[in-house]
Amino acid sequence: MRAVRIDRFGGFEVLRTAEVPESAAGAGEVVIRTVATSINPVDDKTRGGEIGGDTPSFPITLGWDLAGIVIDPGASEFPSGERVFAMSHQLDTGRGTWADVVVMPAESVAPAPARISLVEAATLPLAGSTALQTLDWLAVSPGDRLLVTGAAGAVGNIALQVAHARGVHVDALVSRDADVDLAHAHGAKLATTEPAALPHRGYDAVFDTYGAFVTDAVADGGRYASIATQAGPLPDMSARSVRSTIHQVRENGALLRELAAHVDEGSLRTRVDAIFGIHEIRRAHERFADKNRRGKVVVTF
Repeated sequence: MRAVRIDRFGGFEVLRTAEVPESAAGAGEVVIRTVATSINPVDDKTRGGEIGGDTPSFPITLGWDLAGIVIDPGASEFPSGERVFAMSHQLDTGRGTWADVVVMPAESVAPAPARISLVEAATLPLAGSTALQTLDWLAVSPGDRLLVTGAAGAVGNIALQVAHARGVHVDALVSRDADVDLAHAHGAKLATTEPAALPHRGYDAVFDTYGAFVTDAVADGGRYASIATQAGPLPDMSARSVRSTIHQVRENGALLRELAAHVDEGSLRTRVDAIFGIHEIRRAHERFADKNRRGKVVVTF
């Protein structure tokens, strides 16, 4: 089968499509034929050697997102032929999803949303898992005030839409004027590019997707969660009784089912910027690096 691999760190030139043997399924695992995947910042950083000592040994098969068809359900509840999606924690397991066939733990897999294509579903697993898990930690309830920074990005935009669907009052900090309208369209009450425009200590919770460190925005006794693991430690806000965390995503099929439900109910919309075939993987990465990109870059098999 084909797999996109690297045998050294570097630029786009280190990406190669190689023929590799298929992995055998073990107990509790499902075999999935990949239809589509997408590129995430962690893939780009892994390729470039920016992750540090946490990467699997070479050669590395890249990829976290997966949308495809079950071809061997094992002892799982999934029938052969079912449309599914999943997130593989590639750094922890070495199980990259940029391959024709991927073997996944059944508990990490969920039926794909029914109302969208598998190409669109491939944009959701990592970004959606990160968004939902972080929102759950923030424990925002209907009527709470939440600030999402980077609300036009993959994770931030899902968090914005899901929180809005849950009845939360959501405001958005975005990086470009062009993103203000997008944030409003997806549920933001206030959308701004200026941190100074945010109400001082006006939020019960802050979801920081890129290391904005807008700590003055969270109210005393509030919650502050960041997913910007490489932006450095969060400032200590314990004197104001603010709980804080840097969230690390985990595989969780149950949360993917919740994500699919939001899509099928119409409360979560996907954004695809461009679609490339696996033979165009370097072109796909070039597009991913384009600062004018609007949405996810998808790779099909």
